[in-house]
Amino acid sequence: MREIFTLATDHIALCDLLKYCGVTDTGGEAKRLVAEGHVMVDGQVELRKACKIRAGQVVTGDGFEILVEG
Repeated sequence: MREIFTLATDHIALCDLLKYCGVTDTGGEAKRLVAEGHVMVDGQVELRKACKIRAGQVVTGDGFEILVEG
């Protein structure tokens, strides 16, 4: 899955982004996915569940890529 997400504010929490884009069904699943090291931001593993994702960043994982724009 490849998706483009347009921010309505200056940032979104990583877990909220995963849930909103349908990578996970719940916030709890999103937190687990991040905590287990299955999510990368700009090519680096991200373990902070509330990491602020801003325009220009790319969030990837097994089977998904989210391009974030402002």
